[in-house]
Amino acid sequence: MAMSPIPAQSMFRPLRAVRSLADVEAIESRPMAGLITAQTVYDLFCNSAREHGQGRALSFLPQAGSVDDARHLSYAELLGKIRQTANALHALGMCASDTVAILLPGCMEYHFALWGGEAAGIVQPINPLLSAEKISALMRTTGARFLIAWADEDDAGIRDKVASLDADLAHVLWVSHEGRVPQGDGQRWPASDLHAALAAQPADRLVSGRQPQAGDVAAYFHTGGTTGAPKIAVQTHGAQVYTAWASVQMQGLNTADRTINGYPLFHVAGVLPGSLACFSAGAHVIIPTTGLFRNKAVIAGFWRMAAQWKPTLMSAVPTVLAALVEVPLLGANVSSIRYFRTGAAPLSPEVAARFKAHSGFHVHESLGMTEMTGISTITPPGLHAAAGHVGLRLPFARLAVRRMGPDGRPSDQEAAPGETGMVVFQSPNLFSGYLGGIAPSSYLTDDGWLITGDLGSVGDDGLLRLRGRSKDVIIRSGHNIDPQVIEQALERHPAVKACAAVGAPDAYAGEVPVAFVALHPGAQADETELLAFAAAGVDEAPARPRYVRIIDALPTTNVGKVYKPRLRSMAAEIYARTLVAQAHERMGLPLPPADSTTHAEGEGFVLRPARAHDRRPWEQAAEALAFTGEPVRIEDAA
Repeated sequence: MAMSPIPAQSMFRPLRAVRSLADVEAIESRPMAGLITAQTVYDLFCNSAREHGQGRALSFLPQAGSVDDARHLSYAELLGKIRQTANALHALGMCASDTVAILLPGCMEYHFALWGGEAAGIVQPINPLLSAEKISALMRTTGARFLIAWADEDDAGIRDKVASLDADLAHVLWVSHEGRVPQGDGQRWPASDLHAALAAQPADRLVSGRQPQAGDVAAYFHTGGTTGAPKIAVQTHGAQVYTAWASVQMQGLNTADRTINGYPLFHVAGVLPGSLACFSAGAHVIIPTTGLFRNKAVIAGFWRMAAQWKPTLMSAVPTVLAALVEVPLLGANVSSIRYFRTGAAPLSPEVAARFKAHSGFHVHESLGMTEMTGISTITPPGLHAAAGHVGLRLPFARLAVRRMGPDGRPSDQEAAPGETGMVVFQSPNLFSGYLGGIAPSSYLTDDGWLITGDLGSVGDDGLLRLRGRSKDVIIRSGHNIDPQVIEQALERHPAVKACAAVGAPDAYAGEVPVAFVALHPGAQADETELLAFAAAGVDEAPARPRYVRIIDALPTTNVGKVYKPRLRSMAAEIYARTLVAQAHERMGLPLPPADSTTHAEGEGFVLRPARAHDRRPWEQAAEALAFTGEPVRIEDAA
């Protein structure tokens, strides 16, 4: 398939349908500089407004069932709002090296803040579910002088958190849909209404005259929402532009496409492959209420919403897919959807199969990282890969799997096709490091490849298959949870001598955090008390442990380090025993001994019914454990 000439500064368009690695390589037959004509994020919006100005760019649904009360912006109107936001920030004194932090729920104004902020300087989207203390620390690290924040009531309590921030702000711009912008002289910083500030600015130009460059810093994204000390990743305009372009190529995005984007907009998945890629290609982005996919009404009404708004492509984390399986379609016509993608957390074969059986859609997996400016690999629409395969590398990016060295780092030896090793990348969207003096050697190989922390393999077909993580991060429904958050909270209890948090299997969330605790000799504490203590010390609900178990001593290696693989195995055993017990209770059968269900590292689960025992509950438990991907054996007693 021949590729047409690319005019200077044009909207992004797919060059060819991608169905294999050969198609990716065909795109690479021409120099990248001649294919990616935009230099900055601002260029992308100018190009789309010029070529597709009256096309619908953005819609906001105030309620899950919104139709007539939905709000819409064309590409020309969206560009105007972006310019007005940049101009308002410039009028307040913001320059190219300044940072504007964002604390908003899902709304149109988030996009004004993101892209207007990048046109004026640097943006810092922040998870509003974090505590005011952690939000303050993030803002102090970037030196944010401006803040765009939500004034209305919300479940994150943004307005109250802003009031208690420990930050050096020059100005706060409030966003309200209910006329609740704070008034009067009692505020800690100068403040105003964002919409009033926009109305006072021209929409046809950047007053500052700024011309951003590809190498300019565009954004600071923190790498997790539930970590104790989130790292702040630096992303440039050029890296974000490449992410948008590559996403267009791999997914075939065009002006006929629509998506309902329920990802949070403080997360790279929702901002870059989920939004900016669409905007760069003239597609239509729909925001499903301020609560996005966290809004239970959005999940309950999703299939009706899809029938109404006719998205052509969708993306959601595996937890959302699992929830949608429980929602009847009730005859909803969702045939408009041509492509359903997932990422941010492992997709179990069970959830993939259940989703396809329920909806008819094959789920295409992808891999994204903040450090890769939102996307690393994508399974394109024309390629149906098995669960666990997260796609092909992007055009002009390099993907490798390396054998591990004796120091626990990837060596310079590439793994053979199909061999498991550490996944590493080099790519035009590689981030520009972390703020805070973190040494590059901690995340890059000696020859400059990004160390992902993921174990995987690449087949002859170029598909990356993930096989686990080398890190101890717990991933609950796409939330990255640092176990130290839980451990540090529990260690403050006077009875706790040592503790460790790990991920336990969970059919809905993939895994959930749990904690194991050893007490000081003679100390008294029970598990209920410790669970409440941990919950009080962990800011965000997804990071609070499901349970706390008291054990005599934590398992350790021969050098005294806590051996977490054994704890993960113990957590898996507890989960399996619970399933076995529940299956027996449903059938009115006596409970078997706990030690009849075991788990061992690398061997999986073993279920041992007594001789002549009814096998049905054991078979039910084995079926329920299939999502873990580990071996499950039923061994009859001798």
